Amino acid sequence: MSDFQLYLRVGFDHITDPNGYDHILFVMALCAIYQLKDWKKLLILVTAFTVGHSITLALATLKIVRFNTELIEFLIPITILFTCLLNFFRKTEIKKDNIRYFFAVFFGLIHGLGFSNYLTALLGQAENITLPLFAFNVGLEIGQLAIVAATLLISFVLISLLKVKSREWNLILSGAVAGVALTLVADKWIF
Repeated sequence: MSDFQLYLRVGFDHITDPNGYDHILFVMALCAIYQLKDWKKLLILVTAFTVGHSITLALATLKIVRFNTELIEFLIPITILFTCLLNFFRKTEIKKDNIRYFFAVFFGLIHGLGFSNYLTALLGQAENITLPLFAFNVGLEIGQLAIVAATLLISFVLISLLKVKSREWNLILSGAVAGVALTLVADKWIF
């Protein structure tokens, strides 16, 4: 297995690992207000998250940015909860989502810091981290797209076939994710 394949797999496993379900929850929260027909908007939104994630992952891995790990672990479920709150107050019609793109990048910055310690340990004293970081982020994006596809498929079945109203589906999914996020906030409370 090449280094590229190794780090691609690590990125994919990072986002899809059930033990790291906070990232899965975040991507599901991003998806809650969208339907299959909105896949392009959602692709941009998820990629915006990956861009933010990539920036801080690179900066922290290169030791350009230092941070309090406990604070980041506390902020990650806050980002999930905040995304759910945005969903709760979303009107049914999605036109301009510039604020959601901003928050996706910003929250990606926070999530990227959350994984940087592990990736730094994995890379060791590697002189060139460009290829591993690139491969990791490609794997991360592929994993996120798998979660998006699964969530949109469930959404399609519920809304189009079982005739659940999209607003109700948003509230159900966002409410469930917010409930778990609140538990994570309580578990990670640092104040």
